[in-house]
Amino acid sequence: MQDVVQAFSQGGECMYLITIVLVIGVIVFIERFVTLFFKYNINADAFMSQIHKLVDANNIDRAVKLCNAAPQAALPRVIKPGLACADGDACEARGAIEEAALEVVPRLRKRARSLLGVAIIAAGLGLLGSVIGLIRALSSLEHAGPELDLVGLTHGLAVSMYPLAFGLAVSIAFVLAHFALSRVTTRIVNEINLYSARLGNALAARQRSGDRSVRQA
Repeated sequence: MQDVVQAFSQGGECMYLITIVLVIGVIVFIERFVTLFFKYNINADAFMSQIHKLVDANNIDRAVKLCNAAPQAALPRVIKPGLACADGDACEARGAIEEAALEVVPRLRKRARSLLGVAIIAAGLGLLGSVIGLIRALSSLEHAGPELDLVGLTHGLAVSMYPLAFGLAVSIAFVLAHFALSRVTTRIVNEINLYSARLGNALAARQRSGDRSVRQA
C-alpha cells in the first residue's frame, strides 16, 4: 500500500487528473448499473407470458394493472399504451406501442458512450503524464556532471511510467464496464422489439376474432 501511495505522489499532476476522471466514471457507471439492472430491467419471459394469458382471456384491465405493478420497467412502459388501446383499432394499438418505444429506448441508451469517453480521456491523460515525466527525466541530463547518475535517470524513467500505467488501468476497466452495460442495454432493447411486436400481433388477432364473432352473431 505504501508503494502505491508513493507511486501516486511521484507520478505528477496527471495522476490527480486521472483520479478525477476515475471518480466521474464510477458515478456514471453506478447510475447506469442501477438504472439498467434495477429500474428498467424485468423478467420479460415471465412477464409477457402473464400478459398474453390475460389478453387471451380478454382481461385487458388486469393486464394493464400488471404493467402498473412495474411502472419504471422498460417493457411494461412500452406495451401498456398498446393495451390501453386494445379495444380500438389494432393499428392504433401498434402505433401507441411504437410511440412508447421511441420514448423509452433512448432513455435506455442514455450516456451509453460516456464510459468509453472516460476510458479515452484516462488513457490520454496517462500518456500525457508519461510524456511530461520523460521530458523531466531527460531534461535532468542537461545538469548532469561528468559522471552520469544512471540510478537517478533510471528512477526518473520508471516514475514517468506511473501515469501511463494508472491511466491504462482505468481505461481498460471502463471499456470492460461499457461492454458489460451495453450487453444489458441491447438485451432489453431486443426484448422490447420482440415482445411489442408479438403483442401487436396478438391484439390484431384478438380484434379479428372479435370481428368474426360479431359477423356470425
